[in-house]
Formats: sequence, C-alpha cells, structure tokens
Amino acid sequence: MTTTDQVIEIVAAQLQRNPGEFTLETNLQEAGFESIDVIETVFSLEERFGIDIPFNANEDTASFTTVGDVVGLVEQQLAKKGAA
Repeated sequence: MTTTDQVIEIVAAQLQRNPGEFTLETNLQEAGFESIDVIETVFSLEERFGIDIPFNANEDTASFTTVGDVVGLVEQQLAKKGAA
C-alpha cells in the first residue's frame, strides 16, 4: 500500500467515510474536517508511519488544506527519518 493510500485510509477513517471518496485534491475542510480531526489525524499518521510531525494546531492548519498536502508532509518526514 502506498503512502497516499495509507493517508487516504486514515483521513477517511477519521471522518467515518469510504476511502474511495478521497483524492489528493480533496479539500479537508470541505470534506468535514474540524480542528480536532486534524489533531487526531496527526496522531494516527505519526503512529502508522513511525514519524514525528511538527504541527501546531494554532499555526499550522494551512499545511492541512488538501489530502495531497498531508501526503506531502508525511513523505517529507519519512525522507527525514530515512536520512537520519
């Protein structure tokens, strides 16, 4: 399963929806994401991928606009983890 597939699975589970409803272009706020959903999703992503996502709920919500943004953030942290 690709990183994208896993992120979509986590996002869909957070909203209790079918993963098939999500693409990289899906806007999370339009899909129903609220602040608590972002925080819980960050925790789920960190656990699934074994990474630390530097996220401040008061400042970083712009980095969680689309599913593609989330995938990019996860891939960036996975690359850092691999380089360490």
